[in-house]
Amino acid sequence: MSLVTSDGAGVTLRRSVGTAQISELDPFLLLDAFGTDNPDDYIAGFPDHPHRGFETVTYMIAGHMRHRDSTGAEGVLVPGGVQWMTAGRGIVHSEMPEQSEGEMRGFQLWVNLPSSDKMCPPRYQNFEPADVPEAETATGARLRVIAGRGGGAEGPVEGIAVDPLYMDVTLDPGGRHAQDVAPGHACFAYVFEGTAEIGGTAVEAHTLAVLGEGDGVELASAGGGRLMLAAARPIGEPVVRYGPFVMNTRHEIQQAIEDFQGGRF
Repeated sequence: MSLVTSDGAGVTLRRSVGTAQISELDPFLLLDAFGTDNPDDYIAGFPDHPHRGFETVTYMIAGHMRHRDSTGAEGVLVPGGVQWMTAGRGIVHSEMPEQSEGEMRGFQLWVNLPSSDKMCPPRYQNFEPADVPEAETATGARLRVIAGRGGGAEGPVEGIAVDPLYMDVTLDPGGRHAQDVAPGHACFAYVFEGTAEIGGTAVEAHTLAVLGEGDGVELASAGGGRLMLAAARPIGEPVVRYGPFVMNTRHEIQQAIEDFQGGRF
């Protein structure tokens, strides 16, 4: 099961990657699910904070969140929208609610960068809901494809070193979907509504399923369910992390701290 915790200025969330049980799933560093209709659980948001050495992916299910960063990029995430932010050599950003009531729900995923890209220029990709293709299968599945391919649709995210697959899968009662996964890629599914069978194993809501070796996964649901499915090529390099910095050595972490404190992000 996921760990109920908080981050930012006190946003309540469920963390399933980035915990004592699963510290990482190379190249995935963190998976947070946030979801509540109580403004006290999200209203303080995520004020200005730095990142270096990896990428953050925010996907909204419900609610509105404004992104601002030190590159000058700005945008409002709405239901079905996605931002894929490459921190690279350093970025400072904020994600703050654009609402004071109603439901706020979505996911944040952290994806590592290989050492060759950790000091690349930061960039921000923002995708409106209409930019994210949807596919409906004859087997009772509806897919929203953020990255990679599924159901004949291709996600809009480009230029990511680890060749990711990332999609929102809704299964009708009795629905199923067979999804190709590149051999050797790390893969997980996180069920957040109803229940699902992942590779024949029943998985309850708020549960992460880590998949083993293979070139595909069978998804099904007797009563209906919804899940996030992700896969990517492992990097296979040392991971040294300190809060919002993820590098390969302790020296690089110390340099990140000094650069941030010196205003060089």
